[in-house]
Amino acid sequence: MNCLAGTKYARRAVLAAAAALPLLLQANFAHAVETIRFAVTDIAGLEDLQREYGALAEALAQTTGYEIKFTPVSSRTAAVEAMRAEQVDFVLTGPAEYVVFKKRTDAQVVVGFQRPDYFAMIVTLAESPVAGPEDLKGKKVAFGDIGSTSAHIGPMQVLADFGVDPMKDIEALHVSRNVAVESLIKGDIAAIGINATHLASVRSKFPDTAFKVIARGRDLPNDPVLAGKHVDPAMIEKVRKAFIDNQPALIEALLKGEDTQKYKGMHFLASIEDKDYDYVRRMYATIGYPEYAEFVGQ
Repeated sequence: MNCLAGTKYARRAVLAAAAALPLLLQANFAHAVETIRFAVTDIAGLEDLQREYGALAEALAQTTGYEIKFTPVSSRTAAVEAMRAEQVDFVLTGPAEYVVFKKRTDAQVVVGFQRPDYFAMIVTLAESPVAGPEDLKGKKVAFGDIGSTSAHIGPMQVLADFGVDPMKDIEALHVSRNVAVESLIKGDIAAIGINATHLASVRSKFPDTAFKVIARGRDLPNDPVLAGKHVDPAMIEKVRKAFIDNQPALIEALLKGEDTQKYKGMHFLASIEDKDYDYVRRMYATIGYPEYAEFVGQ
């Protein structure tokens, strides 16, 4: 009799466990989709990601209830492929990268990181005879990293806006900013394509040299946080709302990084439209990439 009772109890336990299994699996699945896989295109290593954006991730986790998991990407192209493969959910990137992401992944803008004084310019020495972009024809002009919105394709578009073809009328060089400034001072090049933040840094590092801006472009579009098309719209909206409703706390967390100081004085913007990046598409066309389906230099 005791043996029979034991057998019945064992059967009931098995049935109860079997009934509970779908609920357990469902709970585990629900827990999995509560994790956001987050990448930043200009930060490659996990340690660097954590140092620069760790505080923001913690603050965002507190305001959304989601777990924020960093996903390092080795390049901008790798980031696109990761989003296409649904291996990353949200990506913080730049305006030049956005148009490629949109073309290849149909990513959606969640929120824009509006950077103050974010525009490209052409700079030379204050005593230089170069008075305007047209005086640069036939001369050497230095630019920053290939593909950079504000240090490469942006300044090239500035030249184009002033009637100078950056692909034919000048000799373009790509060197580090300090090397470019030193070359400018020596007279080896005629001008530099940089942004306003870069110019402030240059003036700080070279206090005995006077510089002048001979052309500047319009304010550049915002750095967007993008969501892959596989991400639940409810999650996207919750993340967007968290950025907009908790701006002071999230901006304070963001500025705890070193590289993130470029966002000092910023705002998060929710009303971002694809047409806001048409100026960037013009940049790609100007430098010979009218399809803007691939990253320049990769």
